[in-house]
Amino acid sequence: MDKINQVFKSTNQVAHKRVTSTTKRKWREIESIRDKFQLEKDLRTYEDSLEHMLEEF
Repeated sequence: MDKINQVFKSTNQVAHKRVTSTTKRKWREIESIRDKFQLEKDLRTYEDSLEHMLEEF
């Protein structure tokens, strides 16, 4: 009976590690998307300022 409990514990630990790594991967993807949107927003800001500068010349 003790060996069966050890097997169950080890399978639960493996499953928990998979869930944890999947969660971390998803958060990394979310952060990557946020960074991409922030970069696009920043670039639009610079683009507008450049257009304004070109209009002056």
